[in-house]
Amino acid sequence: MEPIPAPGMVVIGESLVDVVHDDARRATVEHPGGSPMNVAVGTARLGLPTTLVTAFGDDHHGQAIEQHLLSNGVDVVKAGGTRTSTAGARIGTDGAATYSFDISWDIATSVDTARSMAAAHFHTGSIATVLEPGCHDVLDLLEQVRNTSTISFDPNCRPTITPDRDEARRTVERFVALTDIVKASDEDLAWLYPGTELKDVMDAWLALGAALVVITCGGQGSLAATASVQASEEAAPVDVVDTVGAGDSFMAALLAGLRWCGVLGADDRARIAALDHVTLQQLLSFAATAAAITCSRAGANPPSLSEVAAFEGVPWKRLA
Repeated sequence: MEPIPAPGMVVIGESLVDVVHDDARRATVEHPGGSPMNVAVGTARLGLPTTLVTAFGDDHHGQAIEQHLLSNGVDVVKAGGTRTSTAGARIGTDGAATYSFDISWDIATSVDTARSMAAAHFHTGSIATVLEPGCHDVLDLLEQVRNTSTISFDPNCRPTITPDRDEARRTVERFVALTDIVKASDEDLAWLYPGTELKDVMDAWLALGAALVVITCGGQGSLAATASVQASEEAAPVDVVDTVGAGDSFMAALLAGLRWCGVLGADDRARIAALDHVTLQQLLSFAATAAAITCSRAGANPPSLSEVAAFEGVPWKRLA
């Protein structure tokens, strides 16, 4: 195997196949998916050299995933398995998705390769951070790269996989404490911290050590906060086909924007907390547009930079 060049972005997490049942169209289709994999494709399409550390089998589903990643310019470090994981996604008549999972997660054979990568930034989240045995490898890896790279995290909670809310909260907070940038949805927070105001959770995560916390609120827009600055932005208007992968596209665009702002990488870590209000709003606007484009088409299909740039009113050039 040829050595993988040092990437700007390493994403660690599950790859799977979404088996999507669309109630409105009475159709079932399959798409490569998995939250971290979607983020990796999203950052690659936005021009960031990206490597995905993942696991999937050599079956036909795994072959589809590998082709999807390579065709989008994502380098792959893969731990093999006996089968490829799947997620059942049911799209209701309102375009919202609900999920069920048949998934395994073991990356022990690929972690050593990931440790040797001199990457500016590591991103993880979702099932990869809660499902044994691989979740322990992910946490250990982030502890080891903390001094040389910035880190981002999206809990993307799956209560069907981690029904113990208290244990899930403790796990999330362990990752937040290692993280520079946290993105979560209001649905994540409503499950993790029932009855708690979003601002109170954001403040608590900043106190744990995150430099930037971003919360997406579906059609109500998004919020961002550092220790000294808060910002909010409306959702970009769009005709919704489905919401599969929208949060992942938001995450990918947020990371791309932060990269263009020159704040990813251990040497620039302090600049994340120093982002000003205008820049935070621009980042939210750019990320919201990427999510809206994904919602406008079927499946987890993040946009390219040219697609986001063509969307009217996006201030992406001011981030570069």
